[in-house]
Amino acid sequence: MKLRGKRIAVLVADGFEDLEYWVTVMRLREEGAEVISVGPGEGPFHGKNYLEARADATANDMDASELDGIVIPGGWAPDKLRRYEEVTDLVRAVHDRGKTIGIICHGGLVAISAGIVNGVSATGSLGIKDDLVNAGATWVDKPAFRENNLVWGRVVPDIPAFCRELVAALYEG
Repeated sequence: MKLRGKRIAVLVADGFEDLEYWVTVMRLREEGAEVISVGPGEGPFHGKNYLEARADATANDMDASELDGIVIPGGWAPDKLRRYEEVTDLVRAVHDRGKTIGIICHGGLVAISAGIVNGVSATGSLGIKDDLVNAGATWVDKPAFRENNLVWGRVVPDIPAFCRELVAALYEG
């Protein structure tokens, strides 16, 4: 249980990518992390494939200094979550503290709005490649990788590689 004692926030909202959310949450819990689902209200929220999730807290309830990391799953939820200043402020605050940020698929949209992708290598769904590049990132077409405190994953089939990188980054961080 490599992550015992670690507190990780995982963002959730309607339209989340079911597997990117649930597999990551379960993998972090399996390693002993305390996982806090953070959304724009309590929910319930429904994933693209109709799985359900509830938030434990809102971004306003969270203190970045009490987190070891934050995960931004993909789906349609990131396009909604990026519109909440408290969400982008939380992501930016976690980043500014050098804590681990896991970003997969369309999760990069939240990272773009938080202003944390300029000058870094990034990946995700091909659907946001231009958005990442236009925000100053360098596109890398790899299943998963780490650069500094950012852990990137491409899409659903890459979840195992993403989770391996994420757990390793959180453990080392």
